[in-house]
Amino acid sequence: MSKGDGGGRGDATRLVQAGRRQEWAGAVVNPPVWRASTILYGSVAEMRGRQHDTHHQFYYGRRGTPTQWSLAEALTEMEPGAAGTLLYSSGVAAVTTALLSVLRPGDELLMVDSAYEPTRAFCEGLLRRIGVVTRYYDPLIGAGIEALITDQTAAIFMESPGSLTFEVQDVPAITAIARARGIVTLLDNTWATPLFFRAIEKGVDLTILACTKYVVGHSDVMLGSVTANAEHWQSLRKTSYSLGQCASPDDAWLAARGLRTLDVRLSRHQSNALAVAQWLDEQPEVARVLHPALENCPGHAIWKRDFSGASGLFSFVLNGGDDAARTALVDDLELFGIGFSWGGYESLVIPADPHRSAVAWSAPGPLVRLQIGLENPGDLIADLAAGLGSFREARG
Repeated sequence: MSKGDGGGRGDATRLVQAGRRQEWAGAVVNPPVWRASTILYGSVAEMRGRQHDTHHQFYYGRRGTPTQWSLAEALTEMEPGAAGTLLYSSGVAAVTTALLSVLRPGDELLMVDSAYEPTRAFCEGLLRRIGVVTRYYDPLIGAGIEALITDQTAAIFMESPGSLTFEVQDVPAITAIARARGIVTLLDNTWATPLFFRAIEKGVDLTILACTKYVVGHSDVMLGSVTANAEHWQSLRKTSYSLGQCASPDDAWLAARGLRTLDVRLSRHQSNALAVAQWLDEQPEVARVLHPALENCPGHAIWKRDFSGASGLFSFVLNGGDDAARTALVDDLELFGIGFSWGGYESLVIPADPHRSAVAWSAPGPLVRLQIGLENPGDLIADLAAGLGSFREARG
C-alpha cells in the first residue's frame, strides 16, 4: 500500500486524504498543476541515476509530475492490496494497454460477451492482427468458465456489470479458477468504481476505470486508469512506457478534484437511479428493467453479495415496438441528453442494441440505456412518463 493508506480508515475519508502528500501539495490543499515536457537535472550523474527508477520521480514529462502521481496514488489507495496505478488518455487506452501488457502472439483471450463495444473492436482488430485469438463467454457463466480454458488461454477479461445489459459476473469464482490455472484476470470496473467494488481484494490482477465517467464526474475530461497487483505491476509499467502512454496534468488535476466528491455523488446517483428504475419497473410499456439492485436483474444475488452499492447507469427493455417507436421516446425526452458517455452530473439516454457472439441477445422489445444524473428524480420520472406516451403512440 502506498503512503497514506489511512490505516483502515473509511472510504469517504480515504477519498479526501489519498494522494495529498505534503511534498506534492506544499502549503495548499490540492497538488497544483505541474505542466512539463523537459525535466532539468543538476548534473549528468543525477540524470543517469534517475534512470534506474522513474516511478514518482522527475525524469521526463511523459513519466508524469506530482499532479499525475497524486491521482494515481489516490486510486491505488482505493484498491487495498494494489501495487500501483497508471493513467491513460482515455478509458479505451487503459483497456487496450492492460490487455497488451498480458497477451502475446498465439495467446487466447476469454472475453465477456457483454463487453463495451470498443473493447470488442480491439479484440477483433489489433489483437487479431497480432495473433491473439478471442473467444467470448456468457457473462453469467461463473465457475463454469473452467470448461472454456485451454492450454493457450492467457487472460480472462470481465466487465461487471455489463454496460448495456448489466449482467453481474461472479468475479471471485472466475478469479479463483484463473489463479489456480496461472491465467491473468482483468476487470472493467467503471460502473461500480473501487468505492462499490474492490476488485483487487476479489482476486482481480488488473482493474480498469474509464475515469472519464464517475471519477471525473463532470463530463469534461477523457481519462483512464489501470490499477495492478504486485505480480503484474512491472509488466503494466513497461508496456505503458513502451507505448508512450500518458495523461495530461490538467486532466489529472480535474479528475483528482472529481475524486474527492465521488462518495457523495455516487450516493445521489444511486438513490436517483433506484427511484427511476423502480418506477419504470411498474410501467406497462416496460417489459423489464436491467438494474443490478433489482431482484429480477440477471446476477442480482451476486451483486448483493459482492457490491456495496449501485451507480446511476442501467437499461430497460420496451414492451414491444420497433426502433422507430423507441426513437420517438428518446427524441421526446427533455431532461435527458442523447450521448454515449455517462457518469457525469447530467442525465443521458441512448438507444442500445447489444452485439453478442456466445449467447444470443433476446428481448420482447428494443433496449434503452439511461444514465441518471443529479437532477430531481421526480422531474426525470415525469420526463420519462411523457416519453413513454410518445412510445405508445408510435407503437400503435
